[in-house]
Amino acid sequence: MIEIKIIEAKHQEDIKIKNESFLLWGRMIPSYENESWHYSIRHDHPKEISQMCFPDEAYDYEEMSKHSTFIGAYEHNQCIGLAIIQEAFFNYMYLYDLKVSTTYRKKGIAEQLIEKAKEVCHAKGYQGIHTIAQDNNLSACLFYVHTGFSIGGLDTHVYKGTNQEGKADIHFYLNLP
Repeated sequence: MIEIKIIEAKHQEDIKIKNESFLLWGRMIPSYENESWHYSIRHDHPKEISQMCFPDEAYDYEEMSKHSTFIGAYEHNQCIGLAIIQEAFFNYMYLYDLKVSTTYRKKGIAEQLIEKAKEVCHAKGYQGIHTIAQDNNLSACLFYVHTGFSIGGLDTHVYKGTNQEGKADIHFYLNLP
């Protein structure tokens, strides 16, 4: 059974869960018309499908815990999923990281982490959650849409001059009831 809980200082090593690869199989293409965001999907040709893995982070629990809440997904006392939400100066907490070990993906664990994050946001008086996903991480973009997030912006300049050039960041927002 999966247990979702706040990661306390005594389990701070659990925030160092490794990043694992994910498929890049298409792109979400947002558009803004009549004061409303919409999107279309462009699927990659099967020969263009690839994998990507973000570098592992060097999270510092003590430093980050001043403004962050760490939420872990556990099976048999092993951390198999992580959500980090950070306090912000506006009415949305920022979902800084969300990851689930490959073996446990597509089993509803990320949704459970988001549900716990919503509880934390509500308890802290925030109106919702804000996060960012790269437009070519179609699985993440669709996950956010399917869990109730809506598109709130697009940044097409963030990767200019980097090895990620050609990608864009999509900003997603989830309002609490």
